[in-house]
Amino acid sequence: MDVSPYDALVLLSFGGPEAPEDVVPFLENVTRGRGIPRERLVEVGEHYFGFGGRSPINDQNRAFLAALRADLAAAGIDLPVYWGNRNWEPYLADTLTQMRADGIRRAAVFVTSAYSSYSSCRQYRENLYDALAGQAGPADPGEAGRDGPVLDKLRPYFNHPGFTEPVVDGVLVALADLPAEVREDARLVFVTHSIPDTMAAASGAPGAGDAYRRQHLDVSAAIADRVAAETGTGHAWSLAYCSRSGPPQMPWLEPDVNDHLRELSDEGVGAVVICPVGFVSDHMEVVYDLDTEALATAAELGIQARRSATAGTDRRFVAAVRDLVLERAAAERGEPVAPVSVGALGACWDRCPVGCCANAREPDRPTLCGVDSPQYAAEARR
Repeated sequence: MDVSPYDALVLLSFGGPEAPEDVVPFLENVTRGRGIPRERLVEVGEHYFGFGGRSPINDQNRAFLAALRADLAAAGIDLPVYWGNRNWEPYLADTLTQMRADGIRRAAVFVTSAYSSYSSCRQYRENLYDALAGQAGPADPGEAGRDGPVLDKLRPYFNHPGFTEPVVDGVLVALADLPAEVREDARLVFVTHSIPDTMAAASGAPGAGDAYRRQHLDVSAAIADRVAAETGTGHAWSLAYCSRSGPPQMPWLEPDVNDHLRELSDEGVGAVVICPVGFVSDHMEVVYDLDTEALATAAELGIQARRSATAGTDRRFVAAVRDLVLERAAAERGEPVAPVSVGALGACWDRCPVGCCANAREPDRPTLCGVDSPQYAAEARR
C-alpha cells in the first residue's frame, strides 16, 4: 500500500493530567489567555481529583497508538507513528523536534476530534503552525519542509463508517441491556461537547456555517437509522450537550444533557441510551459528565439509562485511520479518490477553506493545513 508522500503519521490529541499535581497546571495550559482565576481552576479540577487526579485520555491514546501501529504493520505499511498533545506531555512541539531529528519530511496528522469547529479543528491547526514555527526558527513555517516536516491534517471523519459503525454497535449493546419492557420505547440521546453559540455559527466554511451542529445532527440521524435497520424498531432521538465551561452570560449550545433528561422525564420517557457521539473515547467529559452526572440525574428521575460505548480502540476505527492516510496520500499524488462517508453531508475537504472555523478573538492568527496556509504556498513555489 502506497503512503507516499508521507514518511510518518502523527496522532495529535488534547492531553490530560496524569497525577494530582498536574491538574491545575494542565488547566492553566487549557485556559491560558482567558483570565480565569486559579480558584476556579481548582474548582474545575475536582472532576479530575475524583478520579485520582488522572485523566483517562493519555492512557487511551497509548492504547490507540499500539493498536494503530499493529494495524499498519499487519497491512504491510512501514510508517512510524508519533504522538503529540496540545495541553500536556508529550507536547506537540517536542514531538516535532524528535521528528525533525529523525529526518521526517512529510507527515499526515490524525486529530482525536472528529468534527468541525474552532476548538475541534482550527485550534489544532494553529497549534501545528506554532509548533512548526518553533522548529523552523526565523524561517516561514511553510519552508520547514526543507529541514523539517510538512504537515497535512487528515479530514474531519465524523461520518466515516469506521467511526460510526462501532458507535452503532455500542448503541445496540446498550439497548439490549435495558429491561425488555422499556427497550422498545427507549429514546436515543446523542451527546457532544457544548461550544459557544458564536463558535458554532462560525464552524465550517464561511457562508455555510453551523457545521458543528449540522454534522452532529446528520451523523446522529445516520446512526439512528442503522440501529433501526438492525433492530427493526425506530427509536426517537435527540441531540444534547455537556461540559459547558463559559460564563453564564455567554450563550452556549443547548440543551444540557441533564436539563434534557428532565424534559424527557416530564414527557413520560422511561428509558434512554446516552450515546457520546461527539467523543472518540472515554474522555473525562464521558466518565464525569455522562457516567457520573447524567446517569445520576437519570436515576433521580426514575429513568432507566445506559451509556453506550465510544469507538475507542475498535479495530474498525483504528483501520479508519489507515484508510484516511491512504486516501489523503493518493489525493496528494494527484490520483482520483472516492472518500467514504455515511449520512447526507458527504466527506469533508482535505485542505480547510479560507476562514474555516474562524477564530473570533484572533481572526488573523496563522494556521497550517488550509488552502491559504504558508506550507502550500511554499509547495506551489517549488
